[in-house]
Amino acid sequence: MMVVDPPFGGLVKPLANSFSLISQTWRKLQNSGDSIVDMPMIWIFPYFFEPRILECLPLLIMLDYQVDYDNHPLYKHGKTGRRQSPVRLFTNIPPKHFVLPREEGYRFCVFCQRYVCSLNKHCTECNLCPSKDGRKWKHCTACRKCVKPSWRHCLPCGRCALPDHPCRHAERKDGCFSCGSLEHKRRACPLKDTRRKNSYVHKAKSQGKKAFHHLSKPSTKKKSGTAHRGKKGAAQSL
Repeated sequence: MMVVDPPFGGLVKPLANSFSLISQTWRKLQNSGDSIVDMPMIWIFPYFFEPRILECLPLLIMLDYQVDYDNHPLYKHGKTGRRQSPVRLFTNIPPKHFVLPREEGYRFCVFCQRYVCSLNKHCTECNLCPSKDGRKWKHCTACRKCVKPSWRHCLPCGRCALPDHPCRHAERKDGCFSCGSLEHKRRACPLKDTRRKNSYVHKAKSQGKKAFHHLSKPSTKKKSGTAHRGKKGAAQSL
């Protein structure tokens, strides 16, 4: 089994590629009659990287166990609320094989057949225990999925988000700063490339005029101070 706890600042894709290469090497060293296809592994990483991790290694599953650190100023054992550790275990081992301690706030879900956080309630609509951050999530009938308890459904955006999020309806009022249209934003303006091209042409023409003016102007040699004083003295003697 391979257990890795890389720095959280590491890029997911290079890490996943390295783990895949190690797994391939491990698979080549196994006996041909071995029933184990993939190398068992546990990847310790924050839960909010789950979409990227599953994009690279879709066979991994995130467990509910919160990894604590004795020498970390925030993620120590016993923290609750928003200070809970966001670090989780990603593994290709079936979750039912991991028995999490009940005294630390974990319970066994008979529907999911795995241990989850005590606040992670099973949703009959989603048919899973949806929470990712250790809090009790709520089901949104409009989105047809469970969301964080602090989120609210926004009708203009058509999704759940924080109450003070930048609403899509409010963004449409501003419109495009380039052409003034209310149908799109500046980054999607169809006139953006045309105006940029025109600015480049104008800039190139102005630079060409400056260069031509510099070349056409006759060069005059600046006289030295000695020659100037000599010429002035000769004029005074006359």
